[in-house]
Amino acid sequence: MQTSQELSSDERVAWLRLIRSENVGPITFFQLLNRYGSASKSLETLPDLARKGGRKKPIRIFPLSLAKKEIENLHNFGAELIAACEPDYPARLRMIADPPPVIAIRGHRQLLSRNMMAIVGARNASAVAMRLTENIARELCQANIVITSGLARGIDTSAHQASLDAGTVAVVGGGVDYFYPRENTELQNSIFDRGCVVAEQSIGTVPQARHFPRRNRIISGMSLGVLVVEASPKSGSLITARMALEQDRDVFAVPGSPMDPRSRGTNNLIRSGAVLVESADDILAVLQTAMRRPLEEPDQPPLPFHQPLIPDEQELTKARPKIISLLCPTPVEIDEIIRLTQMPPAIVLTILLELELAGRIERHFGNRVSIIE
Repeated sequence: MQTSQELSSDERVAWLRLIRSENVGPITFFQLLNRYGSASKSLETLPDLARKGGRKKPIRIFPLSLAKKEIENLHNFGAELIAACEPDYPARLRMIADPPPVIAIRGHRQLLSRNMMAIVGARNASAVAMRLTENIARELCQANIVITSGLARGIDTSAHQASLDAGTVAVVGGGVDYFYPRENTELQNSIFDRGCVVAEQSIGTVPQARHFPRRNRIISGMSLGVLVVEASPKSGSLITARMALEQDRDVFAVPGSPMDPRSRGTNNLIRSGAVLVESADDILAVLQTAMRRPLEEPDQPPLPFHQPLIPDEQELTKARPKIISLLCPTPVEIDEIIRLTQMPPAIVLTILLELELAGRIERHFGNRVSIIE
């Protein structure tokens, strides 16, 4: 997907309605856009596709009035909505497998076009780790790198505070207007004024546990790499690191004492191949090549999206039972389904699209799907 002109106001509303509609995730959103050429046309097809996927009840399409109200509320809050096809959308984020079709931002949008480095880590971080985080963040800012993080307690807070003067980007798990944790209210307000706050969730959304992995893939997706400073073996920061690897980003980690549980996650990352970091120089040495290389979009058609051939209904009817029989609660790669069925990818992808809109399958990271029992 290449950048295009700004969306019209009507199509912007349609983009918002489509991604807010039932069972439409980012991957499905862009498949629909590629197939039908616009969000407006895609909305018209949802009921029929969901029915073909086996859905009995009508699929819930996000109301026009609520979409317009959401955009109005954003404007009243001093925020705005940026679509993935627009020039100000973060270019690296656009390249991941499941970029958010729209993001809400408040602050200085020009920061999103600069080189970014993510810094994440423990919420209950040690004083030493927070001091080291501050030093590294400042040194990276001096190298003209924007620091991005998740506005959580501990390491995230230290990273944002140290990079505030240079411009920092915070990706939040709820709405762009929701202050979480409450103790960072003043910091979030400062980032509104001097940095940029990014949210995928609708304005007013209270953060929930299921939102944070999705937030984490934005943090890593916007960045050249991810630095983890202290993380227990079950830390959410390790999810960010895993997503960074799936997105072909560099992963860095600060080593720590084996006696401290907060260092087990980072030590394991280093053992698995993450770059050991003691100062910003260790990061800059790795990122130099990436920062010099011009950012290029993947080979994809410009808007309006191309409209691939839609498989014949008789072919789809014949293929549905075979594809459904291969699905189970354990995620399987879509490429494996194509290999086993020896069917054209267009047929497999169309049927999976129908099943997802019907609420019968779930998508997972790594281009995998599972059936919902």
